[in-house]
Amino acid sequence: MSNPPETNRQHRRLIRLMLIEDDPVFRLGLVAALEQVPDLRIVFEADTGTTALRVLQDWMKNPVGEGVEDGAIAPELILMSLDLGQSRTGRNAGVAVCEQIKALFPQIPILLLSARQDPLQLATAVQTGAEGYCPKGVDIQTLVSAIRQVAAGQTYWSLAMQTISQALTAAQVPAKTTGDERLPSIPPTAPSETDTPLAVLRRNLRQSGTRQIDAAIALLSTQLQNPNLSPLDELILAGRHRELRAARWLVNRLLAPPRRREPSQLPSSPSPPLAIPTPSKPGTEALPLPSPSTSPTPGSTSLTAPTPTSLRSIRAALFDMTAARLQTSLRNLTETPLEIDILREEKKRELLYTILRKLEDVLDDLRFSQVSSEQLEEKQTVILLDLWQTATTDFFGKYYTLQLNNQPIEIVNVLLRDADVVQTGILDKIPLMPEFLAHLLFQTPLTIDDTSYETGTVEAMRRMEMLLQNLIVQVANGVMQPLLNRFGNVETIKRNFYDKRLLSTREIERFRNNLSWRYRMEQYFGEPTAIFESRYDLFTLQEGGITRVSIYSPRNEELTELSGIPLAVTLALEARDAIAPRLRSAISFVGSGVVYLLTDVIGRGIGLIGRGIIKGIGNAFQDGKFSRNSERSR
Repeated sequence: MSNPPETNRQHRRLIRLMLIEDDPVFRLGLVAALEQVPDLRIVFEADTGTTALRVLQDWMKNPVGEGVEDGAIAPELILMSLDLGQSRTGRNAGVAVCEQIKALFPQIPILLLSARQDPLQLATAVQTGAEGYCPKGVDIQTLVSAIRQVAAGQTYWSLAMQTISQALTAAQVPAKTTGDERLPSIPPTAPSETDTPLAVLRRNLRQSGTRQIDAAIALLSTQLQNPNLSPLDELILAGRHRELRAARWLVNRLLAPPRRREPSQLPSSPSPPLAIPTPSKPGTEALPLPSPSTSPTPGSTSLTAPTPTSLRSIRAALFDMTAARLQTSLRNLTETPLEIDILREEKKRELLYTILRKLEDVLDDLRFSQVSSEQLEEKQTVILLDLWQTATTDFFGKYYTLQLNNQPIEIVNVLLRDADVVQTGILDKIPLMPEFLAHLLFQTPLTIDDTSYETGTVEAMRRMEMLLQNLIVQVANGVMQPLLNRFGNVETIKRNFYDKRLLSTREIERFRNNLSWRYRMEQYFGEPTAIFESRYDLFTLQEGGITRVSIYSPRNEELTELSGIPLAVTLALEARDAIAPRLRSAISFVGSGVVYLLTDVIGRGIGLIGRGIIKGIGNAFQDGKFSRNSERSR
């Protein structure tokens, strides 16, 4: 990299940077290059998103004051690699880390860097809220210019849009070969939006993004109609309104559906990069922005069925996000004990990775087995049982043998005998599996809070990520349950798999008792309450560990099938809901009466009595004093 020219650098303000990059060679070279720029200073380097978040949280708790060293001042911009985790695990964590930083510190702009110019990854990065992107191979002058532009409050997506535009243009030509031999060949039909690998994801991202922006614009328009707004507030809201309109224009230009052309009219070279509109200054008229077109263009082919390539791309993005979560802490942050809690951190991560990989194989098998979407519900039991069996075999090893009482025992064969117990206690209770599979295999819309979302939308991807994470956690619990029941105290198992804090027999028995108590509480109280409240509890992977979230879902059929103690629990909840408001009203009325009696009746009476006593003492004191004065005068 050549150093940028040194013209007019003495007049530029200092820009503080945080660099998040796990490639030590590239990080060292980038730091050396940026050190030659006088107005740029890297105040912190991190090789993981966890480290960066921890440092940012510490900085935000300690505001800058006099005498604070430069390294302790929060950065004005974050340079972050989208390729985080690629070298260690083969999975990208950059998008997930970027989302977490923007959620916690939205005021700090982010400029993304990537060595792999993947259009799908870049299209997803646009949705994270980052302010710009540069490829890692760009010259240092362009990178410095992008840093200054983003630090000044602008955006820098021109290079990303150029990459996506080129990919979308190239995608109009059907591929002749594919890396997966099982994939059916795509016939060389006329190019249309359906034939492009990223068309479905692009269209749904466009619709979801414009819908959210339209809602924000409508809210701002309502606020701007308030006649009591101060001039400053009106100026700020008008600026936000223009920024949202510019963002809407950018989303529609970036993810617009291609027009169908005749083969002779197809461009021979990629389109030039799109220009980003600069928001107008306050007080000036905003440029007219083109309205979005959600209806298909004349002559285009209507969307009939998803292409295998598009669904595979969406599935890959979903699995990449979950794999990125597995790189963070896997500590159980809930109050519910899990079977996998007995495992060491690295073994827990290995088990979850194994299940994630086996689930991909199961999805591939389903895709080529001619299973219809209507058959998924009746085959859910077989699918989950197959996933559990293959994950158990792969995690422990098909021929893993233990010597117990001088007898060789193949552990996997013994564990698989508990299939019925695991099926009934864990696998059958994994929620929304048919919807999860139908969404990935057949592009069936996902219903969230009574609203239908297409494949690839932000809302659908978030819900699918939660369902996927809950699935692998629950299957992992199913893998560990028969091991704890049959080989819980075997020394070889404890040394190879268990957390060092749970090695003693007492701790293991306490752990197993907690699990037994949890299943009883869930069976008699937790599950009936969740059914009555129309919700599912899901285990999800967050930055700090495994958490528990609740999602709404109608469960009326399960409610009618309850009996015994679970039914009594729901009746007790209903009775409590009916009685509690009246009881609270009665207690409140009685309490108000008691307070009135104590304050206005008894309190005033005591006050009057006390006042009379004090007054009598005062009069007696005055009379005595008068008598003494009279005697002296004589």
